[in-house]
Amino acid sequence: MKRLTHNLNSAYFEAANRLRPSKARRRIVAYVESYDDVAFWRQILDEFETSDLYFEIQLPGRNSLQKGKRQALMNLFSSQQFGQAMIACVDADYDYLMQDATEASREFNASPYIIHTVVYAIENYQCYAPSLHRAVVTATLNDRLVLDYEAFLREYSQIIWPLFLWNIWGYLHENYKGFTMTDFCGFISLHDVSPSHPEEALMKVRRRVNQKMAWMQQHHPEAKKSYAQVKQKMRDLGVTPDTTYLYIQGHTLFENVVVPLLEPICTQLRKEREREIKQLAVHAQQRQCELSAYQHAVMSIDTVLKKNTAFKDSAPFQQVRAALHRLLALNPSAPSSCNPSAPSSCNPSAP
Repeated sequence: MKRLTHNLNSAYFEAANRLRPSKARRRIVAYVESYDDVAFWRQILDEFETSDLYFEIQLPGRNSLQKGKRQALMNLFSSQQFGQAMIACVDADYDYLMQDATEASREFNASPYIIHTVVYAIENYQCYAPSLHRAVVTATLNDRLVLDYEAFLREYSQIIWPLFLWNIWGYLHENYKGFTMTDFCGFISLHDVSPSHPEEALMKVRRRVNQKMAWMQQHHPEAKKSYAQVKQKMRDLGVTPDTTYLYIQGHTLFENVVVPLLEPICTQLRKEREREIKQLAVHAQQRQCELSAYQHAVMSIDTVLKKNTAFKDSAPFQQVRAALHRLLALNPSAPSSCNPSAPSSCNPSAP
Protein backbone atom coordinates (compact mmCIF):
# COMPACT_ATOMS: atom_id res chain seq x y z
CA MET A 1 0.00 0.00 0.00
CA LYS A 2 1.31 3.44 -0.88
CA ARG A 3 2.05 5.84 1.93
CA LEU A 4 -0.29 8.81 2.14
CA THR A 5 2.66 11.16 1.65
CA HIS A 6 3.17 9.72 -1.84
CA ASN A 7 -0.05 11.46 -2.89
CA LEU A 8 0.91 14.91 -1.66
CA ASN A 9 0.82 17.56 -4.35
CA SER A 10 0.30 21.28 -4.72
CA ALA A 11 -3.49 20.90 -4.72
CA TYR A 12 -3.28 19.15 -1.36
CA PHE A 13 -1.29 21.99 0.20
CA GLU A 14 -3.56 24.60 -1.41
CA ALA A 15 -6.57 22.88 0.15
CA ALA A 16 -4.75 22.76 3.49
CA ASN A 17 -4.11 26.49 3.23
CA ARG A 18 -7.81 27.15 2.65
CA LEU A 19 -8.70 25.24 5.81
CA ARG A 20 -6.53 27.54 7.91
CA PRO A 21 -7.90 30.66 9.62
CA SER A 22 -8.27 33.57 7.20
CA LYS A 23 -5.47 35.53 8.89
CA ALA A 24 -3.02 32.62 8.93
CA ARG A 25 0.09 32.88 6.78
CA ARG A 26 -0.04 30.96 3.52
CA ARG A 27 2.43 28.07 3.30
CA ILE A 28 4.47 27.09 0.25
CA VAL A 29 6.25 23.76 0.58
CA ALA A 30 9.68 23.88 -1.07
CA TYR A 31 11.32 20.54 -1.82
CA VAL A 32 15.12 20.48 -1.95
CA GLU A 33 17.49 17.76 -3.06
CA SER A 34 19.41 16.86 0.12
CA TYR A 35 20.19 17.86 3.68
CA ASP A 36 23.05 20.06 2.48
CA ASP A 37 20.58 22.18 0.53
CA VAL A 38 18.23 22.99 3.41
CA ALA A 39 20.34 25.75 5.01
CA PHE A 40 21.30 27.20 1.61
CA TRP A 41 17.72 27.58 0.39
CA ARG A 42 16.50 28.76 3.80
CA GLN A 43 18.77 31.82 3.63
CA ILE A 44 17.37 32.58 0.16
CA LEU A 45 13.69 31.97 0.83
CA ASP A 46 13.84 34.03 4.05
CA GLU A 47 14.13 37.10 1.86
CA PHE A 48 10.73 36.41 0.31
CA GLU A 49 8.73 35.55 3.41
CA THR A 50 6.16 38.10 4.54
CA SER A 51 3.43 38.51 7.12
CA ASP A 52 1.15 36.71 4.62
CA LEU A 53 3.37 33.91 3.33
CA TYR A 54 6.12 31.55 4.44
CA PHE A 55 8.09 28.64 2.99
CA GLU A 56 8.53 25.21 4.57
CA ILE A 57 11.55 23.32 3.23
CA GLN A 58 11.27 19.55 2.95
CA LEU A 59 13.15 16.63 1.41
CA PRO A 60 11.43 14.65 -1.37
CA GLY A 61 11.89 11.23 0.24
CA ARG A 62 11.23 11.13 3.96
CA ASN A 63 11.61 7.36 4.09
CA SER A 64 15.07 7.29 2.53
CA LEU A 65 18.49 8.86 3.12
CA GLN A 66 19.54 8.36 -0.48
CA LYS A 67 20.75 11.43 -2.34
CA GLY A 68 18.97 10.39 -5.44
CA LYS A 69 17.35 13.66 -5.03
CA ARG A 70 17.02 14.92 -8.59
CA GLN A 71 15.22 11.76 -9.68
CA ALA A 72 12.79 12.00 -6.77
CA LEU A 73 12.02 15.62 -7.62
CA MET A 74 11.69 14.91 -11.30
CA ASN A 75 9.22 12.12 -10.51
CA LEU A 76 7.11 14.69 -8.68
CA PHE A 77 7.46 17.10 -11.57
CA SER A 78 6.54 14.54 -14.24
CA SER A 79 3.39 13.67 -12.29
CA GLN A 80 2.47 17.40 -12.32
CA GLN A 81 2.39 17.65 -8.55
CA PHE A 82 4.09 21.05 -8.37
CA GLY A 83 2.08 24.25 -8.24
CA GLN A 84 1.57 27.49 -6.34
CA ALA A 85 1.70 25.72 -2.97
CA MET A 86 4.43 23.19 -3.74
CA ILE A 87 7.70 24.00 -5.54
CA ALA A 88 11.18 22.57 -6.05
CA CYS A 89 14.46 24.34 -5.29
CA VAL A 90 17.27 22.49 -7.04
CA ASP A 91 20.75 22.66 -8.52
CA ALA A 92 20.70 23.65 -12.18
CA ASP A 93 23.43 21.16 -13.14
CA TYR A 94 23.72 21.38 -16.94
CA ASP A 95 19.94 21.65 -17.44
CA TYR A 96 20.03 25.45 -17.50
CA LEU A 97 22.72 25.38 -20.18
CA MET A 98 20.88 22.74 -22.21
CA GLN A 99 17.78 24.98 -22.44
CA ASP A 100 15.46 23.26 -24.97
CA ALA A 101 17.99 20.72 -26.26
CA THR A 102 16.14 17.88 -24.53
CA GLU A 103 12.57 17.44 -23.37
CA ALA A 104 13.71 17.17 -19.74
CA SER A 105 15.75 20.39 -19.87
CA ARG A 106 12.95 22.18 -21.71
CA GLU A 107 10.43 21.27 -18.99
CA PHE A 108 12.98 22.04 -16.28
CA ASN A 109 13.57 25.57 -17.57
CA ALA A 110 9.96 26.31 -18.49
CA SER A 111 8.30 25.46 -15.18
CA PRO A 112 7.77 28.47 -12.88
CA TYR A 113 7.56 26.02 -9.99
CA ILE A 114 11.15 24.79 -10.31
CA ILE A 115 13.54 27.35 -8.86
CA HIS A 116 17.09 26.44 -9.80
CA THR A 117 20.50 27.85 -8.99
CA VAL A 118 21.32 28.96 -12.59
CA VAL A 119 24.97 28.17 -11.77
CA TYR A 120 25.76 24.47 -11.65
CA ALA A 121 25.11 23.94 -7.94
CA ILE A 122 25.05 25.57 -4.53
CA GLU A 123 28.79 24.87 -4.15
CA ASN A 124 29.52 27.26 -7.03
CA TYR A 125 27.86 30.08 -5.08
CA GLN A 126 29.76 29.06 -1.94
CA CYS A 127 32.99 29.46 -3.94
CA TYR A 128 32.03 32.85 -5.41
CA ALA A 129 35.39 34.53 -6.04
CA PRO A 130 34.73 37.99 -4.51
CA SER A 131 33.78 36.29 -1.22
CA LEU A 132 36.89 34.13 -0.80
CA HIS A 133 39.09 36.65 1.02
CA ARG A 134 36.38 37.14 3.62
CA ALA A 135 36.09 33.35 3.98
CA VAL A 136 39.84 33.04 4.55
CA VAL A 137 39.74 35.81 7.16
CA THR A 138 36.87 34.06 8.96
CA ALA A 139 38.77 30.76 8.92
CA THR A 140 42.09 32.19 10.13
CA LEU A 141 41.32 35.51 11.86
CA ASN A 142 44.15 36.92 9.77
CA ASP A 143 43.36 39.69 7.29
CA ARG A 144 46.57 39.57 5.28
CA LEU A 145 45.81 39.20 1.57
CA VAL A 146 48.02 36.40 0.26
CA LEU A 147 46.46 36.04 -3.18
CA ASP A 148 44.11 37.92 -5.49
CA TYR A 149 41.41 35.23 -5.49
CA GLU A 150 39.26 36.95 -8.08
CA ALA A 151 42.17 37.23 -10.51
CA PHE A 152 43.13 33.59 -9.88
CA LEU A 153 39.66 32.21 -10.59
CA ARG A 154 39.29 34.54 -13.56
CA GLU A 155 42.48 33.16 -15.11
CA TYR A 156 41.49 29.61 -14.17
CA SER A 157 38.12 30.15 -15.88
CA GLN A 158 39.77 31.49 -19.02
CA ILE A 159 42.03 28.45 -19.16
CA ILE A 160 39.24 25.87 -18.86
CA TRP A 161 36.69 27.80 -20.99
CA PRO A 162 37.48 26.15 -24.38
CA LEU A 163 37.44 22.64 -22.89
CA PHE A 164 34.22 23.45 -21.01
CA LEU A 165 32.66 24.32 -24.37
CA TRP A 166 33.70 20.92 -25.72
CA ASN A 167 32.05 19.22 -22.75
CA ILE A 168 28.83 21.18 -23.34
CA TRP A 169 29.10 20.43 -27.07
CA GLY A 170 29.17 16.71 -26.26
CA TYR A 171 26.03 16.90 -24.14
CA LEU A 172 24.19 19.03 -26.69
CA HIS A 173 25.08 16.65 -29.53
CA GLU A 174 24.55 13.41 -27.58
CA ASN A 175 28.24 12.67 -27.76
CA TYR A 176 28.92 13.02 -24.05
CA LYS A 177 30.14 9.42 -23.68
CA GLY A 178 33.22 10.38 -25.69
CA PHE A 179 34.09 13.14 -23.24
CA THR A 180 32.15 12.72 -20.01
CA MET A 181 31.83 15.22 -17.20
CA THR A 182 34.04 12.95 -15.11
CA ASP A 183 36.72 13.16 -17.80
CA PHE A 184 36.37 16.94 -17.96
CA CYS A 185 36.62 17.33 -14.19
CA GLY A 186 39.79 15.25 -14.18
CA PHE A 187 41.46 17.67 -16.61
CA ILE A 188 40.51 20.82 -14.67
CA SER A 189 41.24 19.78 -11.07
CA LEU A 190 44.10 21.41 -9.14
CA HIS A 191 46.75 19.44 -7.29
CA ASP A 192 49.35 20.55 -4.72
CA VAL A 193 48.83 24.30 -4.94
CA SER A 194 51.68 26.35 -3.50
CA PRO A 195 50.60 29.61 -1.79
CA SER A 196 53.81 31.28 -2.99
CA HIS A 197 53.55 30.00 -6.57
CA PRO A 198 49.88 29.32 -7.40
CA GLU A 199 50.60 30.04 -11.05
CA GLU A 200 52.34 26.67 -11.27
CA ALA A 201 49.03 24.90 -10.63
CA LEU A 202 47.43 26.96 -13.38
CA MET A 203 50.21 26.06 -15.79
CA LYS A 204 49.57 22.35 -15.18
CA VAL A 205 45.85 22.79 -15.86
CA ARG A 206 46.61 24.78 -19.02
CA ARG A 207 48.90 22.02 -20.25
CA ARG A 208 46.27 19.31 -19.70
CA VAL A 209 43.54 21.44 -21.28
CA ASN A 210 45.65 22.18 -24.37
CA GLN A 211 46.45 18.48 -24.83
CA LYS A 212 42.79 17.51 -24.63
CA MET A 213 41.77 20.40 -26.88
CA ALA A 214 44.15 19.15 -29.55
CA TRP A 215 42.73 15.64 -29.23
CA MET A 216 39.12 16.87 -29.51
CA GLN A 217 39.89 18.99 -32.56
CA GLN A 218 41.66 16.11 -34.24
CA HIS A 219 38.86 13.62 -33.59
CA HIS A 220 35.95 15.99 -34.30
CA PRO A 221 36.97 18.17 -37.27
CA GLU A 222 33.31 18.35 -38.31
CA ALA A 223 32.42 20.23 -35.11
CA LYS A 224 34.01 23.58 -36.02
CA LYS A 225 30.71 25.29 -36.85
CA SER A 226 28.65 23.68 -34.09
CA TYR A 227 31.39 24.42 -31.52
CA ALA A 228 31.19 28.13 -32.45
CA GLN A 229 27.41 27.94 -32.03
CA VAL A 230 27.81 26.44 -28.57
CA LYS A 231 30.19 29.26 -27.63
CA GLN A 232 27.65 31.88 -28.68
CA LYS A 233 24.83 30.06 -26.90
CA MET A 234 26.80 30.02 -23.65
CA ARG A 235 27.54 33.73 -23.95
CA ASP A 236 23.84 34.41 -24.56
CA LEU A 237 23.07 32.57 -21.31
CA GLY A 238 25.53 34.72 -19.38
CA VAL A 239 28.46 32.29 -19.27
CA THR A 240 31.71 34.04 -20.12
CA PRO A 241 35.38 33.00 -20.19
CA ASP A 242 35.85 34.91 -16.91
CA THR A 243 33.03 33.10 -15.06
CA THR A 244 33.34 29.52 -16.30
CA TYR A 245 34.05 28.30 -12.77
CA LEU A 246 30.45 29.04 -11.77
CA TYR A 247 29.10 26.54 -14.30
CA ILE A 248 31.38 23.53 -13.85
CA GLN A 249 30.43 20.67 -11.53
CA GLY A 250 30.04 22.12 -8.04
CA HIS A 251 31.73 19.30 -6.12
CA THR A 252 34.77 19.50 -8.38
CA LEU A 253 35.03 23.26 -7.95
CA PHE A 254 34.66 23.01 -4.17
CA GLU A 255 36.76 19.92 -3.42
CA ASN A 256 39.31 19.92 -6.25
CA VAL A 257 39.87 23.61 -6.98
CA VAL A 258 38.93 26.08 -4.25
CA VAL A 259 39.65 24.05 -1.09
CA PRO A 260 43.06 22.85 -2.39
CA LEU A 261 43.82 26.49 -3.22
CA LEU A 262 42.72 27.93 0.13
CA GLU A 263 43.80 25.24 2.60
CA PRO A 264 47.57 25.87 2.31
CA ILE A 265 46.95 29.61 2.44
CA CYS A 266 44.91 29.19 5.62
CA THR A 267 47.62 26.99 7.14
CA GLN A 268 50.22 29.66 6.39
CA LEU A 269 48.09 32.46 7.87
CA ARG A 270 47.33 30.48 11.04
CA LYS A 271 51.03 29.80 11.57
CA GLU A 272 51.74 33.52 11.15
CA ARG A 273 49.15 34.40 13.76
CA GLU A 274 50.44 31.76 16.17
CA ARG A 275 54.03 33.07 15.81
CA GLU A 276 52.76 36.55 16.53
CA ILE A 277 51.01 35.36 19.70
CA LYS A 278 54.15 33.60 20.87
CA GLN A 279 56.28 36.71 20.25
CA LEU A 280 53.88 39.06 22.06
CA ALA A 281 53.18 36.84 25.06
CA VAL A 282 54.75 38.13 28.27
CA HIS A 283 55.02 34.70 29.91
CA ALA A 284 54.34 31.02 29.19
CA GLN A 285 50.88 30.95 30.77
CA GLN A 286 49.67 33.89 28.71
CA ARG A 287 51.13 32.33 25.58
CA GLN A 288 49.32 29.06 26.23
CA CYS A 289 46.01 30.75 27.01
CA GLU A 290 46.14 33.00 23.92
CA LEU A 291 47.14 30.11 21.64
CA SER A 292 44.36 27.95 23.02
CA ALA A 293 41.79 30.73 22.54
CA TYR A 294 42.96 31.35 18.99
CA GLN A 295 42.91 27.67 18.03
CA HIS A 296 39.36 27.34 19.34
CA ALA A 297 38.25 30.40 17.37
CA VAL A 298 39.53 29.42 13.93
CA MET A 299 37.62 27.09 11.61
CA SER A 300 38.35 24.84 8.67
CA ILE A 301 37.95 26.59 5.33
CA ASP A 302 35.47 24.03 4.01
CA THR A 303 33.19 24.68 7.00
CA VAL A 304 33.36 28.43 6.38
CA LEU A 305 32.63 28.02 2.67
CA LYS A 306 29.57 25.88 3.36
CA LYS A 307 28.17 28.77 5.41
CA ASN A 308 29.14 31.40 2.85
CA THR A 309 26.32 33.83 2.02
CA ALA A 310 28.32 36.55 0.24
CA PHE A 311 27.19 35.60 -3.26
CA LYS A 312 23.93 37.50 -3.39
CA ASP A 313 25.30 40.33 -5.50
CA SER A 314 26.35 37.93 -8.28
CA ALA A 315 24.63 38.16 -11.66
CA PRO A 316 23.36 34.53 -11.68
CA PHE A 317 21.76 34.99 -8.26
CA GLN A 318 19.78 37.95 -9.59
CA GLN A 319 18.16 35.43 -11.96
CA VAL A 320 17.21 33.27 -8.98
CA ARG A 321 15.64 36.30 -7.32
CA ALA A 322 13.75 37.12 -10.51
CA ALA A 323 12.40 33.57 -10.71
CA LEU A 324 11.10 33.80 -7.14
CA HIS A 325 9.48 37.17 -7.88
CA ARG A 326 7.73 35.61 -10.88
CA LEU A 327 6.58 32.67 -8.76
CA LEU A 328 5.03 34.93 -6.14
CA ALA A 329 3.44 37.10 -8.84
CA LEU A 330 1.49 33.98 -9.90
CA ASN A 331 0.03 33.74 -6.41
CA PRO A 332 -2.96 36.11 -6.05
CA SER A 333 -3.31 35.34 -2.36
CA ALA A 334 0.14 36.73 -1.57
CA PRO A 335 -0.46 40.48 -2.00
CA SER A 336 2.78 41.46 -0.32
CA SER A 337 4.73 39.89 -3.21
CA CYS A 338 3.46 42.75 -5.38
CA ASN A 339 3.02 45.86 -3.28
CA PRO A 340 1.76 48.91 -5.23
CA SER A 341 3.58 51.19 -2.80
CA ALA A 342 6.84 49.42 -3.71
CA PRO A 343 6.89 49.17 -7.53
CA SER A 344 10.13 47.17 -7.59
CA SER A 345 8.36 44.32 -5.81
CA CYS A 346 5.95 44.04 -8.76
CA ASN A 347 8.80 43.73 -11.26
CA PRO A 348 9.74 40.06 -11.80
CA SER A 349 13.23 41.07 -12.83
CA ALA A 350 13.83 43.28 -9.81
CA PRO A 351 16.81 42.11 -7.76
